[in-house]
Amino acid sequence: MTRNLYHDKRAQWLLYGAVFLALAAVPLFVSDGFLLNQFATYGVYGLLALSISLGWGFGGILNLGQGIAFGLAAYGMAMTMQMQSQDPDSNPIPPFMLNNSLDHLPAFWEPFWSTGGGILLALVIPTLFYVVFGSLMFRARVSGPFIAIMTLAMLSAWYTLILDMQPYTNGANGLSPPSPLTVFSTQIDPYSPTAYWIVCGLLILATAGTKLLTQSKFGLVVQALRGDPERVRFLGYNVAVYETVIYAISGFIAALAGCAWVMLVQYVSPAQLDTNFSITMVIWAGIGGRLSLIGSILGAFLIQGGQSYLGDQFLNTWLLLLGAFFIVVVRVMPKGLAGLLELALGALARPRRGDGTGARADGAALPAAGE
Repeated sequence: MTRNLYHDKRAQWLLYGAVFLALAAVPLFVSDGFLLNQFATYGVYGLLALSISLGWGFGGILNLGQGIAFGLAAYGMAMTMQMQSQDPDSNPIPPFMLNNSLDHLPAFWEPFWSTGGGILLALVIPTLFYVVFGSLMFRARVSGPFIAIMTLAMLSAWYTLILDMQPYTNGANGLSPPSPLTVFSTQIDPYSPTAYWIVCGLLILATAGTKLLTQSKFGLVVQALRGDPERVRFLGYNVAVYETVIYAISGFIAALAGCAWVMLVQYVSPAQLDTNFSITMVIWAGIGGRLSLIGSILGAFLIQGGQSYLGDQFLNTWLLLLGAFFIVVVRVMPKGLAGLLELALGALARPRRGDGTGARADGAALPAAGE
């Protein structure tokens, strides 16, 4: 019997290496700053798809509120960049606050005078929220579609809160830091190869770390939870702890994406917490293959690239085409586009007639750890 190469860990790592090597080499062949910035934003979308794949594909947690971590981190990064443009003595208050009749800087803005402290808060606060909220959900044994409903409701609550806090968040207008991010006295041009490589590096590190996690004992337990959490609970594992940890890690990855997003576009608004955006993240992972980390990332590249270049031609019809494509994938290819690769490699690995094995050669029914 020949093993399906799709489930071979060495082959998986080789594929990941080839894909990320190609991504890292993009600035060597693309000199247009606008294109580099656009490709870097695709890397942000890839991070979001990766976070969905980890939580939904491997942990079985359908999170329709991933925009919470993304949006909160984006606001934290925007606040940090905004305070870099303010002077603590002569100009300590951002202009939009003055327009809203504030005469002093709010206390929760004070920590963002520090660039390092502000970025740290942008990552830690969403992650801690996921730990607390996830712990409450999973200890109450919320599961299945009820997780999707609760996360969607919480996302809507955060959206309304930020929208209504006009004097502190600039409401629907959002935050637009006037200058690019400055780190160690170096300004990062969002249209430069440096900004692209930062996002690419974050994507590579997050993907490699997630893949190693899914291939560990912890990752195997998490995948078992996806199949039958009650059986895992009867084996003595604390299911709520495992679910909370994987939920929080997926939130941290989304927070990384939020920070990178603002570094690239120098803007954030409540739209980043809109329900449509969070549902779109799930579509990326579903089409690319939620059971495959690299498949989900490539799914985000494919859909967003299609939207950028086909959306202008088909306008609103593009949404209908995307919806139809998603329905076809869900009905015909439950493992997404990555499943097509699995089937193709399984066909190549099928034993020839008369070899006497009689065994399956298309790999296990469930995905191998860390696909």
